[in-house]
Amino acid sequence: MLLSARAGVRAALLASAALLPFAAQAQQTTAADTPAPAAQDDAAADEGQIVVTGQTTPNRPLITASADITLANRELIDQKAPRSTADLLEMVPGIFVEATAGAVSNNYSVRGLQGGGQRFVQLEEDGMPILYGGGGADFFFDQDLTIDRLEAVKGGSSGVLTVNGAGATINFISKAVNHEQAEGAVRFTGYNYGLKRADGYYSQPITDKLAFSIGGYFQSSPGVRKNTNDYTGWRLKGALEYKFDDGGYIRLSGKGGNLKNAYYADQPYKFTDGEPGGVPSLDTQFGNVGGRSFSNIAVPVSTFAHSSGYREFNYDDGIVSKTWQARLDFEKPVSDSVTLFGHGRYLDYSYDFNGLFPGSGTGNAGLTSAVNYLTYTPNGVPAVSPINDLLTLGQAAFPTTVRYGIKNLRTGQVIGSDQTALLNALNGNGFLQRTTLNHDAIDAYDLGFNVGGRWNFESGSFKNSLTAGVMYYKTKRDQDQSATASVVNDVRTNSDVYDIVALNGSNQVIGTLSDNGLVSYGDWGAGIRSRQDSSLSLYVNDEFSIGDLHVDAGVRWEHDSATAWDGNQAAVNQPVQPGTGGVLATVGSTWDGTYTVRKANKKAVAYTVGANYLITPNFSIYARYANGFQMNNVDPITGIELYEAGLRYQMGRLLSASATVFRTNFRNQNYNFADPVNPSVQSNINADLRTNGVELNLNLRPVNAFSIDFQGVFQDPKLVNLAINGANQAGFEGNRPERTPARLFTITPSYKLPNGLGEIYGRYKYIGKIYADAGNGVALPSYGVTSVGASFNLSKQLQVSVNADNIFNVIGLTEGNPRQGQTQAITDGYFYARGIVGATYGGSVTFKF
Repeated sequence: MLLSARAGVRAALLASAALLPFAAQAQQTTAADTPAPAAQDDAAADEGQIVVTGQTTPNRPLITASADITLANRELIDQKAPRSTADLLEMVPGIFVEATAGAVSNNYSVRGLQGGGQRFVQLEEDGMPILYGGGGADFFFDQDLTIDRLEAVKGGSSGVLTVNGAGATINFISKAVNHEQAEGAVRFTGYNYGLKRADGYYSQPITDKLAFSIGGYFQSSPGVRKNTNDYTGWRLKGALEYKFDDGGYIRLSGKGGNLKNAYYADQPYKFTDGEPGGVPSLDTQFGNVGGRSFSNIAVPVSTFAHSSGYREFNYDDGIVSKTWQARLDFEKPVSDSVTLFGHGRYLDYSYDFNGLFPGSGTGNAGLTSAVNYLTYTPNGVPAVSPINDLLTLGQAAFPTTVRYGIKNLRTGQVIGSDQTALLNALNGNGFLQRTTLNHDAIDAYDLGFNVGGRWNFESGSFKNSLTAGVMYYKTKRDQDQSATASVVNDVRTNSDVYDIVALNGSNQVIGTLSDNGLVSYGDWGAGIRSRQDSSLSLYVNDEFSIGDLHVDAGVRWEHDSATAWDGNQAAVNQPVQPGTGGVLATVGSTWDGTYTVRKANKKAVAYTVGANYLITPNFSIYARYANGFQMNNVDPITGIELYEAGLRYQMGRLLSASATVFRTNFRNQNYNFADPVNPSVQSNINADLRTNGVELNLNLRPVNAFSIDFQGVFQDPKLVNLAINGANQAGFEGNRPERTPARLFTITPSYKLPNGLGEIYGRYKYIGKIYADAGNGVALPSYGVTSVGASFNLSKQLQVSVNADNIFNVIGLTEGNPRQGQTQAITDGYFYARGIVGATYGGSVTFKF
C-alpha cells in the first residue's frame, strides 16, 4: 500500500504556484471537498484526480505542473521511521542532509549550496514558517501523529510565497480536525539505543459545526550515541475549529513543549589506507566523548554578562528547547469565485544549548599525545604542546616546577610527564585533546501574519487563478554565548577531564595551572548579541491555462527593517573572581556592558515564471525560472537564481517518471569557514556558487504486489569568484564547495503482503564524496546506508512496525578536517570528523480507534 500510495501521489500530484500561502487551509479543503491523498484508491490516483491542498486551480495533476514538488503522506512518513526532522528532509530529492548532530541542530542544503547551514530552505507548519529566518527551526518542531503529510516545493514559487525559502519550502501539514466522528490513535515506540516514546492523537465533533483535536508525545532518550543520562520532554498541540455554512472555517490552535535532546559534534577518527576508522576506546559508530565529567562546570565570565562572574555549563542538560504558540486561521468565501484567507501566529521560544566541540579552535593540532601535552617549550621555540601558553604561565606561577603532569578529576590519579609508559597507555591510545564547552542560550519571539485573497475565473478552455496577499513578520532574538571555554580531556567514550598540574621531582603537586580542567576562557568572543527584524511583504501570483498550456507567474516585494546589537569586548579583559583556581588571570574575551548597534532598511524583489505543455495525456514538458533571495538581518542580502526544465511521463500503474535538469546560481554567499590555504584559521569567505544537475524520479510497479522507487540527484557544484578576507583566490575557481556531494540517490523496493497484511521494504541511500574545504584536498569518502523494515496489520485497529537502519554498520562522515598538503595536515592519520551512527533497530505499536 505504501509504494502504491507513492505512485499514486506522483502520478496525480497537483502543482500550483499558489501552493504555499494556502497550505494551512489544506486541512479544511481536503476534508470538505476531496479525500486526502493517502485515502485515494489506486484507480482514482491513476486518473490524476488527487488534489493537492491549498491550490487555486482545481484538479490539476502533476503532469501539468511547472514546479518541482514532492509529497509524502502519513504512510510514507511511517515507512521512513524518522527519528528527527532531518530524517524527513531526506525524503525530498535535491536536499542534502547532514543528520549527524542528533535529533536537532542538523544541517541541510539545497541543489549544490555548500553544507554546514540551513539557508534558502524554509520549514513550515500548516503553511507558515516555523521561524521567519528559517535557520534553527528543527529545534522547535518535529513530526508526530498530529502531522498528516509532508509537502515540498523546490525553487518555483517557493521564493515568492514564503520568506527566506527561495531554494525550497518543506511544509508539514497537520491532520484535519474531524467534524464527522471521533477518531484517535496511540503509538508506543522503542529503539535499541534507549529511545522510549509515546504518541497520541484524538479528534471529535462537539456540535455539527464545531470540532477539536489534540495530540503530541512524551519521550525519554539518551540519544543515538552512548550517553550517561537520558534526555526527556514533551510536545503538545491542540485545535478548535468552526465550519461556516458556506464551506469556510475559522480555527484557533496552540502548541507548547519542553524538550531536551543530546548533541554531537566532531570526534577523533583515523584514516588507514584512505578509509576512515576509529580510535581505540572511541567507537566510530556509537562513541561519544561526553559524559559525567562535563556536568556542572562553572566557567568565569564577565560580570556584565552574569553578575556572579560565573556561568554554568551542564552537559546533562543537553539542548533544552521550550516553545509556546497561539495561532488563528480562517478562510471565508465571499462569492462563488472570491475567497479571503488569513493566518496569524505568535511563537515564544527559547533554547539552552550545552554542547561539546572537541578540537574546535585547535583542530587536528589539539589531538595529540599526552606526552606532547606536557612537553613545555620556552618562548621562541616552536611549541609541541597545544597548551604551551598555559605551561608558560605555570613557569611564572610555580618557578620550582620540575615537570608537568595531569590529574584525573574523577579518580584523582596524577601522572607526570616522566611516566611515559602510563601516558602512552592512557585509554589505550595515549591521546589528550582540547574540547570547547559551548553554552549558547536564545530567548526570542516570532510574530507572523499572512492575509489575502484569491480569485478564480473560468470561461471555456481558459482558466485563471489569481492570488494576492500581505505577509508581516516581527521577530526579536536575544543570544548569550558568553563563557565559551575549553578543557583538556582524554579520547574515549564518557571521557575524563584533567587538571594540568605542576610537579616537583617526586611528582608531588605543587600547583594547579588549570581551573577544574578549564585551560582557557572566552574562546569565542564576548558572546552577547541580539537581532530584530520587522518584515513586510506584498505578493501576487497568477496561474492560467488555455487548453494544454499552463503558465504560472508570481512576484514578492519585501522590506525588512533590521537591527543588530553586538556586545562590545572590553579593551582590558576583566579579572577572574577571587578564589578561582588556576593561573589564568582574566575571563578572556570580556563583554563590557555596551553594544555596537547596526541598523539597515533593506528591500528586495523575488519573482518566478513557469510553463507546462501537455503533449499527450501522459507526457508533458515544463520549464521554470525563479529569482529569489535570503534576508540576513543587517548583513548583505544573498541571492539565488534557479533554472529548471523537465519531462514527466506516466503509464497507468506500471510507471511514473520524471527528469529535471537544473542550474542554480547562489550569489554572494558570505560565511566563516576554514581557510583552504591555512585551515587552522577561520576566515571570511565570499563566493558565487553555480550548480548544474539533473534530478530523476522513477516509480516502477511491474505487478501490484511489488514496487521499486528511485530518487536521485546528480550535480556539478562549482565555486566562482571566491575571495578570502576580501582577496580574490583565482586558484580555487571551479572547485567544489565544501561539504557538498555531487551524487545523492535512494532506492526503495517494497513488497505488499497478501490480503492487506502489511508490507516489507528495503532502502539504500547513497551519498557521494565531499570535500572539507574549498581547497578540495582529501575527500571524505562516499558511503551507502542500507535499511530494512516491515509493517504488519494485525487488525484494522492494530499495526506493528519494525525497522533497522545502517544494517551493514557503514562508516559515513558528513564533515571533517582530513586536509592534506596544507598547513593543517593529518597527524599520523588522526583527524576530527562527524559521522553517522552504526546499526540501530526498533519499532512501534500503533492502535487506532
